Amino acid sequence: MHVFRIDEMATILNIETSTEVCSVALTSEGQVLDHRENYDGQTHATLLSQYVKEMLDYACSREMTIDAIAVSIGPGSYTGLRIGLSEAKGLAFGLNVPLIGVNTLQLLTVSTMFNHFIEESGEKGILYVPMIDARRMEVYTAAYNSALEAVLEPQAMILDEHSFENLVGQGYELVLMGNGSDKARQVLTCDGVRFVEGVKPVAVDMMALAEKAFREQNFIDVAYSTPLYLKEFQATKPRNPILNL
Repeated sequence: MHVFRIDEMATILNIETSTEVCSVALTSEGQVLDHRENYDGQTHATLLSQYVKEMLDYACSREMTIDAIAVSIGPGSYTGLRIGLSEAKGLAFGLNVPLIGVNTLQLLTVSTMFNHFIEESGEKGILYVPMIDARRMEVYTAAYNSALEAVLEPQAMILDEHSFENLVGQGYELVLMGNGSDKARQVLTCDGVRFVEGVKPVAVDMMALAEKAFREQNFIDVAYSTPLYLKEFQATKPRNPILNL
């Protein structure tokens, strides 16, 4: 068992592949040193390793030591999460550094807190409700207060007009974001719900959560950790082009 030295600040290589965005960022002492992002979708397998190499080259050229690898562990795309976690595990093992798992729903919440001014309202204040697209009218979601405490635990949810009525009824105002929130916009009719557009999980926004986990030595197992899927994978059956003529 390896014992890792925990300094107040750390240089962390962050990997985010939970949605259509492929991104990597090198962070240290509260600063983003370098980063790469691609928003074209389906590029993780081809771009991730190159992005990682460029971050390692950056660190090497400045004689910097990587102290940890952080990876977004989901929920999100099954394929993207597997690719990201596999790359992160290999790096952590090869560099002999700890592995940090960042919850993608918390990442969306922190990104919204840091990059958007949200005025507090509602009897009980604001709840941040990140949403990641799943099948049909289903999303991966949760609800966090301003202290990032889960009022609604991460789960897969099929949206309808009654979703979140209990939270609104308790006096909370909900702030929805993420690529699944467009589905909610179609069906939610109750007051006390607002939307923040354009929030995507990216590696540069992982810094605060990753550094907090590093300080608290909150690491995941390099060999046996798995993505946070929230539900079992369901493969789609390929269409038979002959039968569908």
